[in-house]
Amino acid sequence: MNVKYAGVFGRLDFSHLDRAARTAAVTLSFLFVFAVVAFAQGAAGGGLDEGRKHEPGRFDFYVLALSWSPSYCAASVERAPHRTPEHQCSGRPFSFVVHGLWPQYEHGFPQACQVPAPRLNRGIVDAHLDLMPSPRLIFHQWDKHGTCSGLSAPAYFDNVRKARAAVTVPPDYHDLDKPMLVSPGDVSAAFLKANPGLSRSGLVVACDAKWLTEVRICLTKDLGFRDCPELARRSCRRDRVRMPAVRGG
Repeated sequence: MNVKYAGVFGRLDFSHLDRAARTAAVTLSFLFVFAVVAFAQGAAGGGLDEGRKHEPGRFDFYVLALSWSPSYCAASVERAPHRTPEHQCSGRPFSFVVHGLWPQYEHGFPQACQVPAPRLNRGIVDAHLDLMPSPRLIFHQWDKHGTCSGLSAPAYFDNVRKARAAVTVPPDYHDLDKPMLVSPGDVSAAFLKANPGLSRSGLVVACDAKWLTEVRICLTKDLGFRDCPELARRSCRRDRVRMPAVRGG
Protein backbone atom coordinates (compact mmCIF):
# COMPACT_ATOMS: atom_id res chain seq x y z
CA MET A 1 0.00 0.00 0.00
CA ASN A 2 1.29 3.40 -0.92
CA VAL A 3 1.01 5.99 1.85
CA LYS A 4 1.14 9.67 1.01
CA TYR A 5 0.37 12.68 3.17
CA ALA A 6 -0.29 16.17 1.81
CA GLY A 7 0.66 18.52 4.64
CA VAL A 8 1.53 22.16 5.06
CA PHE A 9 4.98 21.52 3.61
CA GLY A 10 3.84 19.69 0.48
CA ARG A 11 3.22 16.03 -0.34
CA LEU A 12 5.24 13.50 1.63
CA ASP A 13 5.70 10.02 0.08
CA PHE A 14 6.25 7.08 2.47
CA SER A 15 5.66 4.28 -0.08
CA HIS A 16 9.25 3.05 0.09
CA LEU A 17 8.99 2.21 3.81
CA ASP A 18 7.68 -0.99 5.42
CA ARG A 19 4.35 -0.92 7.25
CA ALA A 20 5.69 -0.17 10.74
CA ALA A 21 8.04 2.48 9.45
CA ARG A 22 5.24 4.09 7.45
CA THR A 23 3.02 4.25 10.52
CA ALA A 24 5.80 5.84 12.56
CA ALA A 25 6.61 8.30 9.79
CA VAL A 26 2.98 9.42 9.41
CA THR A 27 2.65 9.82 13.19
CA LEU A 28 5.81 11.88 13.40
CA SER A 29 4.71 14.07 10.49
CA PHE A 30 1.41 14.84 12.24
CA LEU A 31 3.23 15.67 15.48
CA PHE A 32 5.58 17.96 13.59
CA VAL A 33 2.69 19.77 11.88
CA PHE A 34 0.84 20.22 15.19
CA ALA A 35 4.00 21.62 16.77
CA VAL A 36 4.40 24.12 13.94
CA VAL A 37 0.77 25.23 14.25
CA ALA A 38 1.08 25.62 18.01
CA PHE A 39 4.24 27.68 17.57
CA ALA A 40 2.51 29.92 15.01
CA GLN A 41 -0.44 30.45 17.33
CA GLY A 42 1.90 31.34 20.17
CA ALA A 43 3.75 33.83 17.98
CA ALA A 44 0.48 35.43 16.90
CA GLY A 45 -0.47 35.91 20.53
CA GLY A 46 2.85 37.52 21.43
CA GLY A 47 4.20 34.36 23.06
CA LEU A 48 1.78 34.71 25.99
CA ASP A 49 0.78 32.03 28.44
CA GLU A 50 -2.82 31.29 27.41
CA GLY A 51 -3.86 30.99 31.05
CA ARG A 52 -2.60 34.49 31.70
CA LYS A 53 -4.46 36.30 28.94
CA HIS A 54 -7.20 38.72 29.92
CA GLU A 55 -6.96 37.95 33.65
CA PRO A 56 -7.62 41.07 35.78
CA GLY A 57 -4.56 42.25 37.67
CA ARG A 58 -2.06 40.02 35.88
CA PHE A 59 0.09 42.31 33.74
CA ASP A 60 3.63 43.69 33.75
CA PHE A 61 3.39 47.46 33.36
CA TYR A 62 1.24 50.38 32.26
CA VAL A 63 1.29 52.63 29.23
CA LEU A 64 0.04 56.17 29.77
CA ALA A 65 -1.25 57.40 26.41
CA LEU A 66 -1.42 61.19 26.02
CA SER A 67 -3.30 62.33 22.92
CA TRP A 68 -2.61 65.66 21.24
CA SER A 69 -6.21 66.86 21.34
CA PRO A 70 -5.90 69.41 18.49
CA SER A 71 -4.85 66.60 16.11
CA TYR A 72 -7.86 64.53 17.13
CA CYS A 73 -10.16 67.52 16.60
CA ALA A 74 -8.60 68.44 13.25
CA ALA A 75 -8.97 64.88 11.99
CA SER A 76 -12.59 64.79 13.22
CA VAL A 77 -13.40 67.95 11.26
CA GLU A 78 -11.83 66.49 8.13
CA ARG A 79 -13.89 63.31 8.48
CA ALA A 80 -17.19 65.04 9.26
CA PRO A 81 -17.04 68.82 8.67
CA HIS A 82 -20.74 69.38 9.42
CA ARG A 83 -20.96 67.37 12.62
CA THR A 84 -21.36 69.23 15.93
CA PRO A 85 -17.92 69.30 17.60
CA GLU A 86 -17.34 67.09 20.62
CA HIS A 87 -16.76 68.60 24.05
CA GLN A 88 -13.00 68.47 23.80
CA CYS A 89 -13.10 70.21 20.42
CA SER A 90 -15.16 73.21 21.54
CA GLY A 91 -15.12 75.55 24.50
CA ARG A 92 -12.09 75.05 26.73
CA PRO A 93 -8.90 74.51 24.70
CA PHE A 94 -7.13 71.20 25.37
CA SER A 95 -3.55 70.27 24.54
CA PHE A 96 -2.33 66.82 25.67
CA VAL A 97 -5.18 64.84 27.22
CA VAL A 98 -5.23 61.35 28.67
CA HIS A 99 -6.30 58.77 26.13
CA GLY A 100 -5.88 55.93 28.59
CA LEU A 101 -3.82 54.04 31.14
CA TRP A 102 -3.29 50.62 29.59
CA PRO A 103 -2.12 47.45 31.37
CA GLN A 104 0.52 45.71 29.24
CA TYR A 105 2.37 42.43 29.07
CA GLU A 106 6.01 42.38 28.03
CA HIS A 107 4.60 41.06 24.74
CA GLY A 108 1.06 42.10 23.95
CA PHE A 109 -1.67 43.33 26.25
CA PRO A 110 -4.91 42.20 27.89
CA GLN A 111 -8.25 43.78 27.08
CA ALA A 112 -11.90 43.55 28.12
CA CYS A 113 -11.04 41.38 31.14
CA GLN A 114 -14.57 41.49 32.56
CA VAL A 115 -17.55 41.14 30.22
CA PRO A 116 -19.84 42.79 31.00
CA ALA A 117 -17.68 45.35 32.78
CA PRO A 118 -18.72 46.51 36.26
CA ARG A 119 -20.96 49.55 35.95
CA LEU A 120 -19.06 52.85 36.00
CA ASN A 121 -20.50 55.48 38.31
CA ARG A 122 -21.35 58.73 36.51
CA GLY A 123 -19.72 60.68 39.33
CA ILE A 124 -16.36 59.10 38.44
CA VAL A 125 -16.86 60.09 34.80
CA ASP A 126 -17.67 63.70 35.66
CA ALA A 127 -14.70 63.94 38.04
CA HIS A 128 -12.22 63.01 35.30
CA LEU A 129 -13.39 65.15 32.40
CA ASP A 130 -10.50 67.52 33.08
CA LEU A 131 -8.09 64.72 32.12
CA MET A 132 -10.17 62.76 29.60
CA PRO A 133 -12.62 65.26 28.08
CA SER A 134 -15.10 62.75 26.68
CA PRO A 135 -17.56 60.64 28.71
CA ARG A 136 -17.66 58.10 25.89
CA LEU A 137 -13.87 57.77 26.02
CA ILE A 138 -13.91 57.26 29.79
CA PHE A 139 -16.54 54.51 29.59
CA HIS A 140 -14.63 52.84 26.75
CA GLN A 141 -11.28 52.97 28.55
CA TRP A 142 -12.78 51.44 31.67
CA ASP A 143 -14.43 48.60 29.72
CA LYS A 144 -11.39 47.78 27.58
CA HIS A 145 -8.41 48.58 29.82
CA GLY A 146 -9.50 49.48 33.34
CA THR A 147 -11.11 46.09 33.90
CA CYS A 148 -7.70 44.48 33.31
CA SER A 149 -6.02 46.47 36.09
CA GLY A 150 -7.48 44.32 38.86
CA LEU A 151 -8.57 47.54 40.59
CA SER A 152 -11.98 48.92 41.41
CA ALA A 153 -13.14 51.77 39.19
CA PRO A 154 -12.34 54.47 41.81
CA ALA A 155 -8.86 53.01 42.37
CA TYR A 156 -8.17 52.66 38.65
CA PHE A 157 -9.12 56.25 37.86
CA ASP A 158 -7.15 57.42 40.89
CA ASN A 159 -4.17 55.72 39.21
CA VAL A 160 -5.01 57.52 35.95
CA ARG A 161 -4.76 60.86 37.77
CA LYS A 162 -1.56 59.87 39.56
CA ALA A 163 0.01 58.65 36.31
CA ARG A 164 -0.81 61.91 34.57
CA ALA A 165 0.66 63.86 37.49
CA ALA A 166 3.87 61.80 37.22
CA VAL A 167 4.51 63.07 33.69
CA THR A 168 5.53 66.65 32.91
CA VAL A 169 4.37 67.93 29.53
CA PRO A 170 7.06 70.22 28.05
CA PRO A 171 6.14 73.91 28.47
CA ASP A 172 6.25 74.53 24.70
CA TYR A 173 3.14 72.39 24.29
CA HIS A 174 1.02 73.88 27.07
CA ASP A 175 -0.54 76.62 25.00
CA LEU A 176 0.53 76.18 21.41
CA ASP A 177 -1.13 79.11 19.63
CA LYS A 178 0.32 78.43 16.18
CA PRO A 179 0.42 75.18 14.20
CA MET A 180 3.82 73.55 14.01
CA LEU A 181 5.69 71.11 11.84
CA VAL A 182 7.73 68.95 14.18
CA SER A 183 9.98 65.95 13.97
CA PRO A 184 9.06 63.01 16.23
CA GLY A 185 12.63 63.13 17.51
CA ASP A 186 12.20 66.71 18.69
CA VAL A 187 9.00 65.83 20.56
CA SER A 188 10.74 62.86 22.16
CA ALA A 189 13.71 65.03 23.17
CA ALA A 190 11.40 67.61 24.74
CA PHE A 191 9.66 64.98 26.88
CA LEU A 192 12.97 63.44 27.92
CA LYS A 193 14.28 66.84 29.00
CA ALA A 194 11.14 67.61 30.99
CA ASN A 195 11.08 64.21 32.72
CA PRO A 196 14.35 63.17 34.40
CA GLY A 197 14.46 59.39 34.66
CA LEU A 198 12.46 58.84 31.49
CA SER A 199 14.53 57.09 28.80
CA ARG A 200 14.18 57.03 25.05
CA SER A 201 13.28 53.34 25.21
CA GLY A 202 10.40 54.12 27.57
CA LEU A 203 8.69 56.54 25.21
CA VAL A 204 6.65 56.28 22.02
CA VAL A 205 5.78 59.22 19.77
CA ALA A 206 2.84 58.16 17.59
CA CYS A 207 1.56 59.68 14.37
CA ASP A 208 -0.73 58.99 11.45
CA ALA A 209 -0.20 60.00 7.83
CA LYS A 210 -0.44 63.69 8.70
CA TRP A 211 -0.69 64.49 12.39
CA LEU A 212 1.26 63.88 15.58
CA THR A 213 -1.35 61.89 17.48
CA GLU A 214 0.02 60.70 20.83
CA VAL A 215 2.90 60.39 23.22
CA ARG A 216 2.91 57.10 25.12
CA ILE A 217 4.97 56.62 28.25
CA CYS A 218 5.71 53.31 29.91
CA LEU A 219 5.25 53.15 33.67
CA THR A 220 5.72 50.51 36.33
CA LYS A 221 2.76 49.34 38.37
CA ASP A 222 3.95 51.88 40.95
CA LEU A 223 3.82 54.55 38.23
CA GLY A 224 7.55 55.11 37.90
CA PHE A 225 9.26 55.37 34.51
CA ARG A 226 10.45 52.14 32.94
CA ASP A 227 11.74 50.94 29.58
CA CYS A 228 9.57 49.18 27.01
CA PRO A 229 11.86 48.70 24.00
CA GLU A 230 9.36 46.60 22.05
CA LEU A 231 6.87 49.47 22.09
CA ALA A 232 9.48 52.20 21.65
CA ARG A 233 10.52 50.66 18.34
CA ARG A 234 7.07 51.53 17.00
CA SER A 235 7.59 55.29 17.27
CA CYS A 236 6.64 57.47 14.32
CA ARG A 237 9.25 57.33 11.55
CA ARG A 238 8.11 60.34 9.52
CA ASP A 239 10.51 63.24 9.11
CA ARG A 240 7.89 65.86 9.97
CA VAL A 241 4.29 65.79 11.21
CA ARG A 242 1.81 68.52 12.01
CA MET A 243 0.81 69.70 15.45
CA PRO A 244 -2.31 71.86 15.08
CA ALA A 245 -2.59 74.82 17.41
CA VAL A 246 -4.44 74.55 20.71
CA ARG A 247 -6.39 77.75 20.04
CA GLY A 248 -7.40 77.59 16.40
CA GLY A 249 -5.01 78.20 13.59
